[in-house]
Amino acid sequence: MDILDGITPLLDRYDGFVVDLWGVVHDGVTAYPGVTEALLLVRERGKRLVFLSNAPRRSWVVERQLAGYGLGPDHYDAVVTSGEVTWELLHGRTHPWFAALGRRAYHLGPATDLSVIEDVELDLVSQVAEADFLLNTGPDPALGPTSTEPYREVLAACAARNLPMVCVNPDREVVVNGQVLLCAGAFADVYREMGQREIFEVGKPDPTVYGPVLRRLGTAPERTLAIGDGPRTDLAGARNSGLDCVWVLNGLSAALAPDSLDALAAAEGVTPLAALRGFRV
Repeated sequence: MDILDGITPLLDRYDGFVVDLWGVVHDGVTAYPGVTEALLLVRERGKRLVFLSNAPRRSWVVERQLAGYGLGPDHYDAVVTSGEVTWELLHGRTHPWFAALGRRAYHLGPATDLSVIEDVELDLVSQVAEADFLLNTGPDPALGPTSTEPYREVLAACAARNLPMVCVNPDREVVVNGQVLLCAGAFADVYREMGQREIFEVGKPDPTVYGPVLRRLGTAPERTLAIGDGPRTDLAGARNSGLDCVWVLNGLSAALAPDSLDALAAAEGVTPLAALRGFRV
């Protein structure tokens, strides 16, 4: 697989860019070196750029986080998060799966993720026995972000009642300032191990989340490039949506050996055009 140093060789070929955030633009603490310059170059060339993140929070929350990194409207056109799409699905109830959900949710995750249900006709309940479904946004601060073991008891209680799970972040893990932490997708895996199949994972690689992105971009799919560090989310999502993609060797992929990339891509069933050493000029 070809490895490019930055995005400059790709700019003439595409009009729109779908860019992952965590592991591509920032590490959860700070923006990576060269990101600001790369974003400004994309905009200077007249291209469109939308961030697509599996963050289990509304887009406005992530926009506020980006502002803390010095990134604002001059650097991108829009932000779409799995939390935003989840909010739309819960609020509108037009999707058949979501239309069938009840109105009482047991929340697994931190209170900081509850923007996904703001202004939604929904009751959060404190007991699994009172819930119609399980809203999974990620690790609970009381149970910790490094192991699924402390979560098995509550997941087993939900499974015993066959509660559908809304998983607001399909990622299994994320790298935060060099430390690997769990995401909501890891708990979805445990729930499947318990025999549960009523799980809706909102976010990449599900093509559902790419519709809002392409509408905001306004570019033809064949002239749109997806950029991400996760083969099973970013790259697979691009494949599922008919978009070209490149693989950023940062975040979850920072430790990969260059000679292993082709085999790993084949194992995931993805075909990135190239790898990038970083999202930079």
